[in-house]
This record gives sequence, structure tokens and C-alpha cells, in this order.
Amino acid sequence: MTEALDTFHARLRERFGSALLSSKLDRGQITLELTPAHLLETCLALRDEAEFGFEQLSDVCGMDYADYGLADWETEDTTRTGFSRGVSRGAYREGRQWPARFAAVYHLLSVTHNRRLRLRCFATDDPPRVPSVVEIWAGANWFEREAFDLFGIMFEGHPDLRRILTDYGFIGHPFRKDFPLQGNVEVRYDPDKKRVIYQPVTIENRVLVPKVIRHDNRYESGER
Repeated sequence: MTEALDTFHARLRERFGSALLSSKLDRGQITLELTPAHLLETCLALRDEAEFGFEQLSDVCGMDYADYGLADWETEDTTRTGFSRGVSRGAYREGRQWPARFAAVYHLLSVTHNRRLRLRCFATDDPPRVPSVVEIWAGANWFEREAFDLFGIMFEGHPDLRRILTDYGFIGHPFRKDFPLQGNVEVRYDPDKKRVIYQPVTIENRVLVPKVIRHDNRYESGER
């Protein structure tokens, strides 16, 4: 299987090399990375050319690479005292620099050849924009709406790009890493207006600290 994947990966690089930012084979998964300018032509070739035959789009999802690789502590060593976010911030950073903060990731399946392939298209504009692939795979319709709703990625050419999981009046995109944990607004029923209204969020964000409960003689009351 590994040899077959290596051969297929080499063929993909030969066919699409000029359109790719990079490609890799890792843990049995081939990933092709490209820019929006080459997305549609690459997807059409992957679907229509007989040697590839990726007739099915299994999923489209958004990614936010803000602060990717930053960690609050090293986790390779054990400790008797536990970890504290207050003292170990910025322990390490992975070396890779991403072409853009946001990306759309496509998972393709070739039923004919029993193969899977992943595409990662980096949205280099602000706001992030990539072409819609609905005309290539109709199943992308709801997937792209979900990525737009949660990450704010604009899919140009989509026939009906609107929210699908959050409310139409929702502010922001909740899967972005800079989205506040408590949100921006909340809804409640107003008995005077006799309808549901939006108001600024009243939940206070707080950092939870784990509590360790020990059952030994230092904490026993002495009563048996």
C-alpha cells in the first residue's frame, strides 16, 4: 500500500506540480496544498481525468491557523506539581509558517480507484475568499455554508451563501480563534416587547483552575 501511495503521490506532483504550493504523504494520507487561483482547474482535473476519478466530495471544512504551534507548556516530561498557565506561557512554537491564516480543506474520494485525497486551499485575501466548488461537486453546498458560518470564509460563486448553524442575526464566526468564548450577544425573551431580543452578553469570562482533592490525614477532620 505504501509503495502504491508513493507512486500515486509522485504522479500527482507530476500532473499538478505547477499549481501546488506543496504536497506531502503522511500517515497514509496525501495532501495537496494550493492557492485559490488554481483550485477550480485542479478540482476539475481530479474529478474528470480517468486516472484520478475523484467523483465524490466527502467534506469541506475551514481551518484557522492563528497562533498554530504556540503552547503554554512542554508536555513531554512528567511533573509532581502539575502545569500552570500563569508561569509557562510560550514554551515552544512549531517552525512552520503558513501561507495564510485561513484555509478550506477538501476531502475527496475515488470510488473507482478506492483512493482518498485531501486538498488544502489557503485563502490569502482579507476577508478570506476561495472559489466555490458547488458546480463541480454539488454536495459542497452545505459544507461551504458551514465553513462560511463558522470561519467567515467567503466562497465566491456559491448560489446561496448564508448561515446554516447559527442564527441569522449572529455576530461573528464562532470557530475563529479570536472569537470570545462568551460570545458577543445573547438572546432573551422580552415580556414588554413580547418577542425574543438581542442584548450584549452578560456572561463573565473566567479562567478555571483545576482543584485537587486529597483524601489523607492532612485534610481529615479527625472524626471517624
